[in-house]
Amino acid sequence: MTAPRTYLDHNATEPLRPEARAAMHAAFDVFGNPSSVHCEGRAARAIIEAAREQVARLVNARPGEIIFTSGATEANATAIGGRRWGAVLYGNCEHAAVLAAARRLDAPRMEMPCDASGVQDISAVAEWAARQPQASAPVLASLALANGETGVLQPVAALTAALAAYNVVVHSDAAQAAGRVPVNFSALGLSLMSLSAHKMGGPKGIGALVVRDGTPLDPLITGGGQERRRRAGTENVMAIAGFGAAAEAARRDLDLAQKIAALRDGLEAGLQRSSPESVVIAGEVPRLPNTTLVSLPGKLAETIVIKLDLAGFALSAGAACSSGKVGTSHVLEAMGVPPDVARGAVRVSLGRETTADDLERFSAAWAAIAGTAAMAA
Repeated sequence: MTAPRTYLDHNATEPLRPEARAAMHAAFDVFGNPSSVHCEGRAARAIIEAAREQVARLVNARPGEIIFTSGATEANATAIGGRRWGAVLYGNCEHAAVLAAARRLDAPRMEMPCDASGVQDISAVAEWAARQPQASAPVLASLALANGETGVLQPVAALTAALAAYNVVVHSDAAQAAGRVPVNFSALGLSLMSLSAHKMGGPKGIGALVVRDGTPLDPLITGGGQERRRRAGTENVMAIAGFGAAAEAARRDLDLAQKIAALRDGLEAGLQRSSPESVVIAGEVPRLPNTTLVSLPGKLAETIVIKLDLAGFALSAGAACSSGKVGTSHVLEAMGVPPDVARGAVRVSLGRETTADDLERFSAAWAAIAGTAAMAA
C-alpha cells in the first residue's frame, strides 16, 4: 500500500494557489504585447499593472516601486550588482544568491557574523559605515528578513536605523518572509527588497525587486524600456498575473500565521518528547511561523530525507537550492552548530493546509527513524 503524501517543504516552494492558477488561465488568451498601444496591448498592460498593485499591497510599497524580474535570484543580483558600490556589508548567513553576488563585487566588504541562534550581529555596522569614505560611491548593506533554513527573523529595521546617518543603501531579500509574516517596505526604511512568487503560492520564474524612488541603480538587463527602464525585455504576462493573485491571497491569509506557529511548536515538542535526542535549531528566537530545523545527531540529513520520503513526507536537507550538495550548511557553520548536529539537520516547513494529523504521522515516522538510529548506535 502506497503511503499518503504529505508536503512539508513549503520553504522550497509553495504549491500553486488556485487563485494564481485562475489568474494565469485568464491571461492565456491576452496575447498582445504590453508595450503596444493598441487595444490588445493595453489589455496585457492592464493585467501587469493590476498585479503590480497587488504585489505592492502585500509589502506596503507603491506600485511604481515594483519591478518584475525572473525571480528573487535576479532581483538580488540586480540590487547588489546593479551599480558600483563604495563598499558592501552583508550577513554571513545570507542565501547563496546574495553571497555570490556580494563576493563578486570589486569593493571592500564586511560580513556580519551571527550568534549561536542564527541572528546576525549588527552591533558594529554603524562604526564600520562611519569609516567608509562618504564622498565616494554609496555603501550597500544587505540583510534578509528571514533565513530560509532556520526561519530566524533578522533585525532589518534595527539595521536601517543604525545606518540612517550614513550614505548607505539597504537591501533585504524578503523571499522567505513575504506572505508568511507582515512585511512593510516603507516602515522598514529599505531602499531595495527582493521577492519571489513561488514562495507564496505563485508560479516559478517570476519575482520582483522593490526599488524606492531615487535609489541609484542600473539595470542588469538592458535593451527596451520595460519596467521603468530597470529591467528590459517583454514582460511575462501570465506569470505576472499569477504572482499578483498569489500576493493578494497571501495577504488575506496572513492571519493564519498564529495557527501555523502553534502547529509548528506542537510538532517540535512532540519530536523532542518521543525522540529526546532530537535537537531543534534556533528554537529560542523569533522565526517564521512555519519553519523548524531539527536534527538527529549522528544521522545524515540525506538519509533522513530519503527515509521520510519513502514514508510519504516531502521535506529538505537544508535549503532546496543547496540540498543536493555534499557538505555542511554554511548557515549552520556560521552559527557554530556542532558537526554531528549539523549533518543530521533537516528543514520542515509547513503550509496553510498542513494539519495536526499530518504532523502526528510525521512524528511517528521520525520516532521510527530515531529508534533505528539508537539501535544502530
